[in-house]
Amino acid sequence: MKYKEKYPILEINLKKIYENTNYIVDLCGNLGINIAGVVKGVNAPLEVGEIMLEGGCRYIASSRLEQLINLQKKGLKSENMLIRMPMIGEIEEIVKYVDISLNSELETINKIEEECKNQNKKHKIILMMDLGDLREGILDEEEFINTALYIENNFQYVKLYGIGTNLSCYGSIKPTYGNLNKLCNAAIKIENKIDRELDIISGGATTTLPLVLDNNIPKKINNLRIGEGILVGRDLADYWGYDIKQIHKDTIVLKAEVIELKNKPSYPIGEMFIDAFGNKPVYEDRGIRKRAILAIGKQDFVFPDSLIPLEEGIEIVGSSSDHLIIDIENAAKKIEIGDIVNFGMFYPNVLFLTASDSVNKEYVF
Repeated sequence: MKYKEKYPILEINLKKIYENTNYIVDLCGNLGINIAGVVKGVNAPLEVGEIMLEGGCRYIASSRLEQLINLQKKGLKSENMLIRMPMIGEIEEIVKYVDISLNSELETINKIEEECKNQNKKHKIILMMDLGDLREGILDEEEFINTALYIENNFQYVKLYGIGTNLSCYGSIKPTYGNLNKLCNAAIKIENKIDRELDIISGGATTTLPLVLDNNIPKKINNLRIGEGILVGRDLADYWGYDIKQIHKDTIVLKAEVIELKNKPSYPIGEMFIDAFGNKPVYEDRGIRKRAILAIGKQDFVFPDSLIPLEEGIEIVGSSSDHLIIDIENAAKKIEIGDIVNFGMFYPNVLFLTASDSVNKEYVF
């Protein structure tokens, strides 16, 4: 028992994140693809930004402007990338602090040009094409190419740095050679008209890595924006069927303290209605079971079902805002009040836990 430490704790292993980064950078580098390391999944701590750069990332990226500003003010030396479309109210700070931004609205890009003129600064744009996932980007190819040409020919301070796309995040559309090749064909048409090569053809995120692993990614793709594949490393194995031995899946571990141990029925007693979140859970009657309550809850990790108990024989029962209930009837080791239970997790859990002020973060190497 370690009562001197304040739980819950999120243990972030920088050595393993470095090794994940280095492996993916080398893997993609063999195909001429550089990596923007996306730090928003862990709430963008300086330690992680620095280790991604050490591992070989070309850029540091986030969807949150304030994270990029904070990293820059803390001294992170990297060309950075804002991967969410700019809000009009952010443009002054974007021009001041951001090197590259992803865009799809010409009105917004016009305002970036105006602000660049005010600050006498250059800014790089990646114009986004929607390949069917229906999040950001221009869907019509002709409109997309004409917008790219307008940026190239009408702006002095804004540079058409490249083009890109996003897949899987909203519409769950799988990256394929076919849909990414549409982006590449658009790139060729644009390059022929502007008489130069684009610096970046950005082919998506972690979900594009299976194409890299299969050596089936279009040759013009030269950038990926990778967060989960570096920081957590579970999606490729659990969702895509690519269990890569070189990728650590235990980079981040949640440690929570036991605050109650009781034998209780597995089926609630009384007239059922709804839980604290307005849901009507379904319960299985397994009789009396030994349970533990841990001092952490949905306010911290949101999705209890995607937590992975690292001790043998432990099962997730459920969670309220501030309590996680686990079944320890078949636990391999004896659990007592004050003991610490460890969990692995998926990307969404990490996203929320790193943003929770109630969860302490510890960096190990």
